[in-house]
Parts: sequence; structure tokens; C-alpha cells
Amino acid sequence: MKVALIGASGFIGSRLLAELASRGHIVTAIVRNPEKVASLPGVTAVKGDIFDKDGLAKLLAGHDTAISAVHFTASDPEALLATVKQSGVKRYLVVGGAGSLEVAPGVKLFDTPEFPTIYLDEAKKGGVFLDLLKREPTLDWTFLSPSALIQPGERTGKFRLGDDQLLVDDKGKSTISAEDYAVALIDELEKPAHSRRRFTVGY
Repeated sequence: MKVALIGASGFIGSRLLAELASRGHIVTAIVRNPEKVASLPGVTAVKGDIFDKDGLAKLLAGHDTAISAVHFTASDPEALLATVKQSGVKRYLVVGGAGSLEVAPGVKLFDTPEFPTIYLDEAKKGGVFLDLLKREPTLDWTFLSPSALIQPGERTGKFRLGDDQLLVDDKGKSTISAEDYAVALIDELEKPAHSRRRFTVGY
């Protein structure tokens, strides 16, 4: 597929880029600094600004799918969504956060006392973006939330998928490697199973 990856040089974006390239997809890596993008088969790095609506729409146009791997606090979700629609891209995959996942009926992870204050603003803006997507009438979107802890690790290809509830293991831990997160999102790209909804991944 022809995929536009916004934020391809970041923590998650770079893993997504590697996963896409390893599966033979043709990727336009849209970043502020193209020189930071790894040289991989099928990957073209281009300079783009997520706040330049017309410029970004032109970069996205002609792709089968756009993937957004940018921080919610470093972007304008409404403008980003409008830009994707303007571009004519039919499918939009979003790297989400764990904060808006439920830990009990009606209780989100970012509402719990243990949630780190340093991540609260980002988590709540991710929740706002998800709500915005849920009201979107036409675009085919998917929002993938990681587990509570996502960090560099192994690509095992072995994990569980869930819906709106935080996944925890038998020891009460909620984790996923960035590499396996990338596997789950690109699996969704290739075989859509969560159209117009959020899902989550964890061990």
C-alpha cells in the first residue's frame, strides 16, 4: 500500500516506519527534519508541517492510508482531521494513548490518582481527539491505544487485543513494547478489523 506516515522519526513513528518497510509498503515519511529518517526500502522522507493545512494535504494526497504518530499536545487535532479529509485519503490510523482507556465502568485511566501528572495533559487531549473521531461522519478511522506502559523492547508478534478497557496481565501489569505496538497497527492496516473505533494492545 501507499502509506503517508506523519511523525515518522519519533519514538512510535520510527517503529511503524520499520514495520511498514519490512512488509514492503511504499511509505512517505512526513517529518520536520527528513535527515532524521532512517534509510529503508520503499521509504521517501519529506519535510512537512502539521500546522500547514494545505501543504500537508498535498503531501497526503494520493495515498491509500494516512497514519498519525504525533503528540496530541504538539498538534491541533481538529485541524489535523480536517487536513486528512481535505487530502482525499480514505483511511486514517491514529497512534493513541492509554489514558482514555477504562479501568472500571465509567473510570478512565487518567482519572485515577496513580496516573502521572506529567502525562495528564497529553492523555486528556488524546481523549478529546478520540471523541472528535467518534463524531466524524465520513472518514474511515482507527485509534490504537497502547497499554499503560509502552517502551522499547522486542518484536514478538504475540500480544492480546482489546476494546476500550485497559489490558493487564495476571500480575496486574499493563505493558507493550513499541515494536509489538507497531505490529498491531500495521496488522490493522493490512486486515482492517476496527473500522471507525478504538482498540488496544497489550501482553
